[in-house]
Amino acid sequence: MVVGLFFALLAGLLVSLQNIFNRKVSEQAGTWSTTTLVLGMGFLSSLTMGLIFEGNQLFSFPAMQPWYWFSGMIGVGVVFCLVQGMRLLGPTYAISIVLTAQLGFALWSDSIGWLGLIQVPITFTQLFGVVIIVGGVIVFKLGGEWQQERSMSKM
Repeated sequence: MVVGLFFALLAGLLVSLQNIFNRKVSEQAGTWSTTTLVLGMGFLSSLTMGLIFEGNQLFSFPAMQPWYWFSGMIGVGVVFCLVQGMRLLGPTYAISIVLTAQLGFALWSDSIGWLGLIQVPITFTQLFGVVIIVGGVIVFKLGGEWQQERSMSKM
């Protein structure tokens, strides 16, 4: 469990770091250029690491569902939407919404057993946790707007 926690925390750190880089790249290039660069570099990196660590087994896909092959296309939507959201909302607010949406969708998809997941019923505490997080995002956003209004009224 500790190793899982470590990797989950590291993934969160890396996603945040990647989003900062994505935003900086999109300031110099367009959104589609950024998406192409990010996913292209990701492909080259994962191909290289896969060949180093797995060798020929990298290309072994026994009994994989055909529609799994299209999951990489979701990454195009992820990067494009993240770049746009960060450009329009700012990094912190956009990422807080993304994380809340991820948590809510994960809870929902677990509860219905979507895409072959083991069905796990939603508990009141899980639902309450998501509601608290959504409330936190709202307070975060409103707090920033209130602070801006106060600083503008002092001028």
